[in-house]
Amino acid sequence: MSSTTATSPEAPAADRAYQHVKAGLLDGSYPDGELLSEGEVASALQMSRTPVREAFLRLQTEGFLRLYPKRGALVVPVTATEARAVVEARLALESFAIDKLAAQGDGAMTAIGEKLAAHPACDTAELSDAGMHEADRAFHAALVAAAGNPVVADLYNALRDKQMRITATARTHTARPRITHQHAQVAAALRDGDAALAKSRLREHLLGTVRAFGVAGGPYLDPDSAL
Repeated sequence: MSSTTATSPEAPAADRAYQHVKAGLLDGSYPDGELLSEGEVASALQMSRTPVREAFLRLQTEGFLRLYPKRGALVVPVTATEARAVVEARLALESFAIDKLAAQGDGAMTAIGEKLAAHPACDTAELSDAGMHEADRAFHAALVAAAGNPVVADLYNALRDKQMRITATARTHTARPRITHQHAQVAAALRDGDAALAKSRLREHLLGTVRAFGVAGGPYLDPDSAL
């Protein structure tokens, strides 16, 4: 066996550039509207521009960047419409999970409630901003997974990158006390077997993410506004 196959080779440069830039997009290090330079990214990663260009092209295909020849790559802003649509999808999927757990009985709800009450997302004081965003996403993903429907879980996980980007763009790190308190409230309602209260607290929590964009939640997220 040659030494090439005996050891794990370093990831291709284009993949490393892709992961680096995408991480910056998801945690808010590269904010909406910023123009990224191939040269600056290449210099930071100590590689040529070619793999960075490949990474930019891939991220443009995914809708994160818009390339401008000889100028760089613009970080495509998250629109209010996109943010509301993603959060509406989250509410629908997470509410389904709560209903499914409720149908399984108080024991199922209590079990996930106790698990979520001990989750880092209920106390993110020691986490970085990126860690906080990941803990937030993991908290809600755990709720969906607990329902035991793999199709719904896959649909929810497919929203991961959009969720992370929206959370970072909304600058939710400035509202840590509110967010952690709301997580704890959702967990407590589940632990107490109160599905209606858990869904009400979940709706209030997700509505806060949309409002962080300075836009209304709309009739699905904020039905009281239509009264």
